[in-house]
Amino acid sequence: MLSLLSFVSAQADDITVDGTKRNYIVYAPSNLGSKRPLLISCHGMNQDAAYQKGMLQIESVADTAKFVTVFPNGIDHSWDLSGERDLRFMRVLIDEMVKRYDIDRNKIYLSGFSMGGMFTYFAMNRMADVFAAFAPISGYPMWGASFTSSRPIPIIHTHGTSDDVVAFSGVANVLAGWVKRNGCPTTAQTTKPYRASHITRHVWGPGLEGVEVVLLEMAGKGHWISNDNGVKTGEEIWNFCNRFSLKDTSPHVRFTSPQGNLSFVTVGGAAQTPGITLEVEADDPDGTVAGVAYYDNGKLVGETTEPPYTFVLEGLGKGEHVVSAVAMDNDGYTAKAETTVNVTEVLRGSFTLTNFDSEGSVPDGWETFDGQERRVGYADGFTQGARVFLFTGAQHDFDAGLYTRNVTGGTKEGYARFAGESTNTSLTLIPGSYQLYVKVANWNQPSFSPVTVAVENLEGESMLSETFTPTANIGNSASNSFSGTTAMSYTFDVLQTGRYVVSFYTADAPWADLVVGRATLRRNGEAKVDSPTEMALPVRQEYFNLAGQRVAHDTHGIVVEKTIMSDGTVTGRMVRK
Repeated sequence: MLSLLSFVSAQADDITVDGTKRNYIVYAPSNLGSKRPLLISCHGMNQDAAYQKGMLQIESVADTAKFVTVFPNGIDHSWDLSGERDLRFMRVLIDEMVKRYDIDRNKIYLSGFSMGGMFTYFAMNRMADVFAAFAPISGYPMWGASFTSSRPIPIIHTHGTSDDVVAFSGVANVLAGWVKRNGCPTTAQTTKPYRASHITRHVWGPGLEGVEVVLLEMAGKGHWISNDNGVKTGEEIWNFCNRFSLKDTSPHVRFTSPQGNLSFVTVGGAAQTPGITLEVEADDPDGTVAGVAYYDNGKLVGETTEPPYTFVLEGLGKGEHVVSAVAMDNDGYTAKAETTVNVTEVLRGSFTLTNFDSEGSVPDGWETFDGQERRVGYADGFTQGARVFLFTGAQHDFDAGLYTRNVTGGTKEGYARFAGESTNTSLTLIPGSYQLYVKVANWNQPSFSPVTVAVENLEGESMLSETFTPTANIGNSASNSFSGTTAMSYTFDVLQTGRYVVSFYTADAPWADLVVGRATLRRNGEAKVDSPTEMALPVRQEYFNLAGQRVAHDTHGIVVEKTIMSDGTVTGRMVRK
């Protein structure tokens, strides 16, 4: 029997479950060996096992890695998402595969497409004792998810952003629930592009027992399994799942501080980073943790043998630093957790705050508040509220913008802020004279709504606070054309090295809004020092109506006259013309 199996790769077969004949297709590589893994892959609604096998294209991966794949058929081309019928089918099918192929019960994985993905999520809460990892594709519980698995579980979810059957917009909330259940860091480590220009990979982890939650975001892909640009979904699923086993004898380690990547930006001088406190949780399921070693780009920088496993990392130079924590147990086995620290030094030129490229996200370094909900980047999957828009109108003043609003109308309760304390980004300014260049529009304010631009230190002191009224209103749709956004330029002085925050506030009115399209910061030179022998002289005058909109100098009626002095100060008065 075993010798015959070496010549048989794929075959259809039947099995009786609870008195009902069920069928499936199995693919087993030649020369399989013993105690090999098993992947079960479930088809979508109104599809079948043969179609799923053709879409997944797993054969070459299975041939190399030596694992068995089973494609079961659901009854009436669908799956039971509320009862025990198909869960029972999975258990009987696994028993049959163990008997026929000597499968390792510790390395059995469940995947599925569309409704098969929904069934995969259904099984997470009921069969975490059977499957070592789960890999849903383009499917999640559209009726509402639950997160009641008997243990933390590894998950890799792949989904196209243009899916018009099971919308990509629903993925974020489902994964957020599993991130919380698994005890993973709430901020993902994001790789863009990942292996191909259209793929973004988000990793939350490691969490409890070393598990991870991974999202492969396929830009522009619809409701199908993606296998192009040299990237196969089945291969990505296998590479993830193969790392996990039900019987775990390796140590676990995960960062508790920092949670997520860090970014330090210094403008006007050499990079300045404070001491970074690294702390991890480490355990070993079948023994003890001997110690934890810390590495910076592969170079050993510190060790600790007693919990809490902490180390202060100091003196990081500019560039990207991959910081690793490696835990070793009493048997000599190791586990590794990683985080990234980016240190940017801007000595000349400008630093751009607004590198927005992911629709529906709050970008790294940014925080938004609308009076009700606070969002801290990087976070994505948003279809309502504060988020990035990508503009597609025939004419638009900027390609992308970060939108926020003031739902309550409270004072400073609508804002978008860069490098705030709650973010993982720090902006250090060296003493000098600075210029902030911005383009800001209204989103849905036909009568226009003022915006305040501010540069503040962490104590709340303002180096700059200017209010203006945008000259462009986008019109409540990212596909609209819009033009005429006024570029505003502000100068301010920094007299003391420190950490600073750049903020954009809406008006203090219900549903006031703003869209930040451009923000760059430049250090122009040394700070100006007042001299008693020098007198500030008027440089130019600008005029505004009572709504804060710029008007021509020969406008009749009551206007606000602003005089810009040679020392950069601004005076204003109300005049009748």
